[in-house]
Amino acid sequence: MTDPRAELYAHDLSAATWRKATASAGENNCVEVAELSGGARAVRDSKNPDREPLLFTTSEWTAFRTVVIAEEL
Repeated sequence: MTDPRAELYAHDLSAATWRKATASAGENNCVEVAELSGGARAVRDSKNPDREPLLFTTSEWTAFRTVVIAEEL
């Protein structure tokens, strides 16, 4: 069985397409998200895009979104 975390960190992010949240309203204090294969996501600070991004497996991203949408985070 393949370790999803190892697979996640093997992604080459040099060609990733980053997008800001539509709720950012043009402000520079936001995060950017890149969709990765298999539903995984990479998240980075828009003010410091050269820092290593946070990486989420599909299930981690789903859990994170669920908590944020429920305003529990």
